Amino acid sequence: MTSEMTSHTASEIPRADPFALFDEWFALARENEPNDANAMALATATPTGAPSVRMVLLKGHGADVAEGGGFTFYTNAQSRKGEEIRTNMQAALLFHWKSLRRQIRIEGPLHQVSDAVADAYFHSRSRDSQLGAVASDQSRPMADRSVFVQRFAAAEARFAGGEVERPRHWTGFCLTPAAFEFWLDRPNRLHDRRRFERRTGADAASWADTLLYP
Repeated sequence: MTSEMTSHTASEIPRADPFALFDEWFALARENEPNDANAMALATATPTGAPSVRMVLLKGHGADVAEGGGFTFYTNAQSRKGEEIRTNMQAALLFHWKSLRRQIRIEGPLHQVSDAVADAYFHSRSRDSQLGAVASDQSRPMADRSVFVQRFAAAEARFAGGEVERPRHWTGFCLTPAAFEFWLDRPNRLHDRRRFERRTGADAASWADTLLYP
């Protein structure tokens, strides 16, 4: 056995509560990633299984976010991802922290957040971000960028001096994990991987875990 192999005979990903382990890795990412440690790839699919993926920002997470815990993001529900979510309430997330050489995959069902939660987050954003959400028909064809600029100016005039009203189609979704996979880089692609799967029935609050081959 090579010296590299003998130095990594045991997994460095502990058997732990996956939410607590996520918090530990996420805190490390926030200290070390130069930009958007909360950026994650969000994969959705149509009812017939055609997939699509894009980067979004994590805006809330934890074991107490929802029943079973959750990871929350926000979007225009009339966008492509919003329409796919509405018809297939399942998704997958991927955090890739390149500087740390770590990844976390999370899979599970989605639910829409309440209007109160969506309102609170919407009004915590910068005013220009709020106005942009009003002006944008996200993911839909646009003849020229000047059209969007004009719509932004119209929204700015409409809400001048007052609170920006959250569009009803702009909302949040929360993914409740059914599975986590933690991935840690090792030399020569001898990576370290541990998968956690939520138990069912009376044991739904606990997790089964296993190591995976690289």
